[in-house]
Amino acid sequence: MPIHSFRPLTPSGRFTSLNKQVGLSKERPQRALTESKHKSGGRNVYGRVTSRHRGGGHKQLYRIVDFRRDVRDMPARVQALEYDPNRTANLALIAYTNGDKAYILAPKGLKVGDTVFASDKATTNDFNIGNNFPLSIIPPSTLLHCVELLPGRGAQVARSAGAGLELVAIEDNRATLKMPSGELRYVNAKCRATIGEVGNGDHNQQSLGKAGRKRWLGVRPTVRGMAMNPVDHPNGGGQGKSKGGGGRQQLVSPWGQLAKGFPTRRRSKTSNSQIIVHHNGRKPRGQK
Repeated sequence: MPIHSFRPLTPSGRFTSLNKQVGLSKERPQRALTESKHKSGGRNVYGRVTSRHRGGGHKQLYRIVDFRRDVRDMPARVQALEYDPNRTANLALIAYTNGDKAYILAPKGLKVGDTVFASDKATTNDFNIGNNFPLSIIPPSTLLHCVELLPGRGAQVARSAGAGLELVAIEDNRATLKMPSGELRYVNAKCRATIGEVGNGDHNQQSLGKAGRKRWLGVRPTVRGMAMNPVDHPNGGGQGKSKGGGGRQQLVSPWGQLAKGFPTRRRSKTSNSQIIVHHNGRKPRGQK
């Protein structure tokens, strides 16, 4: 979907480039597939800010997306493609032959009128975009999205706009996946995945053009740590512009977390044993 630029009739229009998506439905979302959405403003249950720069924004309804694809061996027809304010990807409204409806992430190339289904068995001609199968029966080198990490938990990987991963191989009831980051890891071959990559890949090519459009999305202004006082941020203070405050300390967050080159993944995480190669090309500790 093309990026649309505007004539510079206003200061904001000069720098605005938006993803003008054609073919999206202008109808309201399905009432039975939506629920109210509470905004926390970045506060936790104690009222303390745990995620900065959040607040305001347009009111949104949450669309209930079927990440499990529980309805098996029943074809569903794509009735509409819809915008979702809660994620970068678009949604596809599908209607099963028994009348039930559901939302799924719209993969690239899916059109209104197409048929999709989920099953535990497949033939050679069934591996079309939008269809959902266990990894154990999907051919290697297939592009996938909405992949489970544990059987039955629901899709957790490759759900954002333009995301897709590759099924490298199946061996000993384990599937080797190449993640969008370049990481290679094992996943149980009973986990389910959807064929194709997520649509709306031009999402990251947008230029919002003005601060107000960012505020509509619920993002508040961000101030650099170097522009603060020493009492407010470790990088604040100093005479004039100084890197990292008065001294030459490393760039850190307001709570001292290193900001550059510091691995934030815990070494004690149980799923570390499933990683073959990290996203930076390094092998996990202990592997040769």
